[in-house]
Amino acid sequence: MPSSKPAPTPATWSYFLIRLLFRFVLKVFYGTIVVEGAEHIPPKGHASIITANHANSLTDALLLVTSIPYKKRGMLRLTAKSTQFGRRTFTSWLIESAGTLPIKRRKDFGDQDVDNSMIMAHLIDSLGRGDAVALFPEGASRYHPTIAPLKTGVIRLVSDTLTAHAEEPDFSVSVVPCSITYMHRQHFRSDVLVSFHPPLSYTPRDNPDLLAPIKDYSAVRRATTTLGQRIASGTLDAPRWSLVRAAKLAATIYAPLGTRMALGDYVRLSRDFLQAMKAGDTGTDGESAVGTGTEDGNAEDAEQAEEMKLLLRELKAYGGALTRLHIKDDRIRQPLARPVILCRLALRFTWALTLFILSFPGLLLWAPVIVTTFIAVKEFKKTGPIWDTWDEIAQYKLVYGLISGLCVWGGAVLLTLPLAPITFWLVPAVMWMSLRWFEDAVAAARAFVALARLFLVSPAELNRLRALRAELHTKLMALAMAMGLPEDPEKAYAEGGEAHKGRTGVGSGWRDKTRYFSVRRRRKREWDETLRLQDQDEYDYPSDWDS
Repeated sequence: MPSSKPAPTPATWSYFLIRLLFRFVLKVFYGTIVVEGAEHIPPKGHASIITANHANSLTDALLLVTSIPYKKRGMLRLTAKSTQFGRRTFTSWLIESAGTLPIKRRKDFGDQDVDNSMIMAHLIDSLGRGDAVALFPEGASRYHPTIAPLKTGVIRLVSDTLTAHAEEPDFSVSVVPCSITYMHRQHFRSDVLVSFHPPLSYTPRDNPDLLAPIKDYSAVRRATTTLGQRIASGTLDAPRWSLVRAAKLAATIYAPLGTRMALGDYVRLSRDFLQAMKAGDTGTDGESAVGTGTEDGNAEDAEQAEEMKLLLRELKAYGGALTRLHIKDDRIRQPLARPVILCRLALRFTWALTLFILSFPGLLLWAPVIVTTFIAVKEFKKTGPIWDTWDEIAQYKLVYGLISGLCVWGGAVLLTLPLAPITFWLVPAVMWMSLRWFEDAVAAARAFVALARLFLVSPAELNRLRALRAELHTKLMALAMAMGLPEDPEKAYAEGGEAHKGRTGVGSGWRDKTRYFSVRRRRKREWDETLRLQDQDEYDYPSDWDS
C-alpha cells in the first residue's frame, strides 16, 4: 500500500512578506493587472506545475506569485538560473528568500555538462507533497516577439514524478499553461494580462508512455508541443515585431478608440488579426488563417496570402505615416475643424496645468525614485545588446524603485519624527494621489501635443490618410467577417458588462463619468497607454517595421 501523502510545504514568513510587498509594487508599476482563468489552478494538495512564457525576466515570476490567489496556493515553488544565487545584491537576496531553487544551465558553464539531479529530486518531492511549482519551459527570458521553442524539461519532470508514484495509478500531476501579455513590458503604468488555461493532467494509469524507462520520446515531444500551443494561444506570438504592430493597428481600426473593451478581449482580438496576417509575412509557410478554401485549394490559399501581403504593406504605410506625424489613428478617424482643435488645445492645456500643480508637491517625493531608476536602467542598458538586456529593464525599475521608495518613505517619517504616526500613512497616500493626478496630467498633455501636431498637418495629407484608412477599414471588416468577429465591435464588446477593472472606455451614465476621478486607477481610453508624453513605437518594437 502506498504511504500516506505528506502535507504541502507551508509558506515561509519571508515568502509571504515578499509576495505582499511585490503585490503592492507591481500594482504601482503597472496601471492594470488583469488575471483570467484563476479557477483553472488546482487547489492546495494537488501536484501542479505552472508554466508560462518568459519575456520579462524576474518580473514574470513575481507576476505568477502575486496572481495566484493565496487561498488556492499559499506558496509557489520557483526556480531560477544558478548564476542569480550567492551574489551580494538585493535581487539575489530576494530570489533566495523566496525559497527559489537554482537550476544550472549549460550556457552558463561553457556548454559543459551540468548536474541538476539534486534540484530535480527536490522538485519531485515537492510535487509529491502536492505543491505547486513554477517553470518557464523556454529555458531563458528574452526580448523577442516569438516564444522560443519549448524545452522538454517540464514533461520530463512530469515523467519523473509519475515514475516515482508508479504504484499510485491515480496520482495526478497537472500542468497549468499560463500566457503573460505585456502591453509595454518595461514602461511605467502600462498594462498586463495574465491568462491561466485549463490544466493538462497526467497520471500513471492514463500515461504509461511517460513512465521510466521511456523507450520512445515521441510522447514527451508531443506533450511539449501541446503545452507550447496552449501557452501561445493566449498571447501575441509573432516571428517579427512588425507583425505585432500591424495586428495591433488592425485591431484599433476595427474596434476604434473608446470601445469599452476588456484587456483580455483586446489581446485576443489582436491575436486573431496576428494569426491571419502570418500568412502574408515573408518567411511563413503560407498557410492562411482566413477562408476555408476547397479540398484542393492551393490556388485559393496563394491568392489569400497575396491579399494578406498587400494588406500588410498598406498597414505598414499607414502606421508609418502616423508614427512620422506623431498622431493616433483616432485623429484620422474623427476629423476635427480647426476652430474645434484650437478650443480643445486650450481646454487640454488648462486641465494639464491644473493637474500638474495639484501633483507637484507629491512629485517632489517621487523625484529621488525617478532619478535612481533612470540612472540604474541607463547604466544597465550599456551592459549588452537589446535582445540580452531589455527583458530585464522592468526588473531593474521594480527593484530600484522599491528600494528608493522605501528610503523616501522612511526618510520622510524620520524627518517628521514628532508626527511619525501621521506621516507614516500620509507620505504614501500623498505619493499615490500625486501619481494619480500626474497620470491624468500626462494624458491631458499628451492629448494637447497630439492636437497641436494635428493642427500642423496639411489638409491634403489628412485627406490622403483618411482615404487610406477608409480603404483599410473596408478590408479589415471583410477580414473580420471571414474570421467570425462581430460586425459591430463597439456594441458587441460593450455588452460584455459595465466598465470595470480591465475595461477601457466610458459609458454615458453619471456613474461612468465620475470614474474619471477614481483614486484606485486611471480610466484608460486605450490599452497601449503608458505614462509618457509621446508614444514611441520604435522603442517597443525595434528594427523591423520598415523592413
